[in-house]
Amino acid sequence: MTDERPLRRALISVSDKTGLVDFARALHDAGVHILSTGGTARALAEAQVPVEDVATYTNFPEMLDGRVKTLHPKVHGGLLGLRDDPSHVAAMARHGIEPIDLLAVNLYPFENVSGAGADFGTCIENIDIGGPAMIRAAAKNHAHVTVIVEAADYEAVLADMQAHRGATSAGLRRKLAMKAYARTAAYDSRIASWFAAQLDETPEFFSVSGRLKQPLRYGENPHQKAAFYVTGEDGPSIASAEQIQGNDLSFNNLYDADAAFELVSEFPPAEGTAVAIIKHANPCGVAVADSALHAYERALAEAQVPVEDVETYTNFP
Repeated sequence: MTDERPLRRALISVSDKTGLVDFARALHDAGVHILSTGGTARALAEAQVPVEDVATYTNFPEMLDGRVKTLHPKVHGGLLGLRDDPSHVAAMARHGIEPIDLLAVNLYPFENVSGAGADFGTCIENIDIGGPAMIRAAAKNHAHVTVIVEAADYEAVLADMQAHRGATSAGLRRKLAMKAYARTAAYDSRIASWFAAQLDETPEFFSVSGRLKQPLRYGENPHQKAAFYVTGEDGPSIASAEQIQGNDLSFNNLYDADAAFELVSEFPPAEGTAVAIIKHANPCGVAVADSALHAYERALAEAQVPVEDVETYTNFP
C-alpha cells in the first residue's frame, strides 16, 4: 500500500487570510472539493472560488455567536476516520460522513489580542475551541489527513501534491502533524500563562512556549545541536535583536550577548554609554563613557590583564 494520500476534500477555516485565495484556487484546480466556515467561506466566494459552507454540509447552523460551527460528527468523523479500516468506512457511509483529506486552520489570534492588552472578555472570546480540536484530530490521523496550521506551509503542500500527482506524501504529513501539535501546545501555554497573570496565581502546571527564530551553529559544545526560540514578548532584548554580519551564531554567542545586554542595562543612560566585554558569560571589562567608542576602549583596556611569559618567570628558554 502506498503512503501517498490523494486530496479530494479540504476544510479551510482561517483567521489569517494570507495566501488563502491562491491556495484554495490551486486546490480547486486540482479537483479538491472545499468546505469552509464564516468569513473564510465569504472570502472564497467573493473571489469566485467554489466553496461549500460547513453548515450546509453538516445540516446544522453555526450558533452561539460562532462558538459552535465545526464541532460536529460529520467534521470530526471526516477527519478521524481510518480509510483502511472497513468498520470505519462502513460507519462513515452509514452516517453520511465524507472523508476530509486536508485541514487548513489557523487559530483565533489570542496571542495578539492578549498581548495588546485587550480586556478580559475580549481575550476570552479569542480563545479558539473548534480550531484546536480539528487540528489535533487531523494530526492524530496524519496517516490519511494533511494538516496545515499556518499560511507559510501552503506552497510546500502544493509542491508535494504536484510531485505526487495530487496526493501528499507520508513524510510531509508527519512533519506537518508534528508542527500542528507544537502549535496547539504553544497556544494553550500562552492562554494558561495569561490566566495565571490575570489571577496573580502560581499555577500548578507550568509550561513555556516559543517560536523558532533561528537554528544555531551548535550548542554549549560543538557536538550538540541547538536552536534559538523566542516567546513573543515586546521590548528590547537579544530576542528582538538583528544580526548584521558574521558567522552563524552558537548557543555560547547568544549566552554571552545576553549577559552583555543585561549588564549594560543596569547603567542609567544619563550616565553615558555603557559597554561590556563578555567571555563565557563573565564580564572581562565594563566601562561607561561619553560615546560607544570611548566606552569600548576603556572596557578593552580593563579586559587586557597583564600576563607574564613562562620563559621570563622561569628564566629558562
